[in-house]
Amino acid sequence: MNVELPLRDVFRYTTVESMAGAIASLEETRHSSIPKAEEKAYYPVSSAQKRLYVLHQLDSSELNYNLPSALQLEGALNEAKVEKALTTLVARHDMLRTGFEIVNGEPVQRIHPLVAFKVEKLQASEDQVAAILEGFIQPFDLTQPPLLRALLIELEKEKFLLALDIHHIGSDGLSMDVLLREFVRLYNGEELPELRIQYKDYAVWQQSEEQRQRIKRQEEYWRG
Repeated sequence: MNVELPLRDVFRYTTVESMAGAIASLEETRHSSIPKAEEKAYYPVSSAQKRLYVLHQLDSSELNYNLPSALQLEGALNEAKVEKALTTLVARHDMLRTGFEIVNGEPVQRIHPLVAFKVEKLQASEDQVAAILEGFIQPFDLTQPPLLRALLIELEKEKFLLALDIHHIGSDGLSMDVLLREFVRLYNGEELPELRIQYKDYAVWQQSEEQRQRIKRQEEYWRG
């Protein structure tokens, strides 16, 4: 509706009618979508990525920011389709092909057009899974994409476990939900709609002068 409704007003105006009146009295500010960034050799990192990058530099062997997940698959499984679906996700999402490095004293993200990605496969019993997963979750080298690993464990006939591990600098809990839903759709032969923007576009927008000024005003509020 092109207005900024303060959070306090959500609680202050507790009916649709009263909230509509509050919205009508607000000054309109035109909404603008995040634009696609100009193609470059590398891009700035977002504030969240910068924090995670610094933490990784302090201890590159820690696992606190790994985001492992597992998906139990039952029925006749086409292993080639599993690998193809995951490879398509790596090609679809720039972030999974992103490496991080220092340029002129600042961390940046560099998107690689192609990366080698392979699903590791093995057979195991249920009681071996815990030890296997513990060995599967390893530190990431943030300079070397992909920042996603996959392991397909065949537990018995028509029963599998697909384990994924990704670094938090490239994903979060909600993003993992998106990836898993997209994986299922791709495995089932569906086509996914093209992405309008990627995470790098958000990072460039967040670090723009306009957004820096907005954040500066917020900082002044809290300092006061």
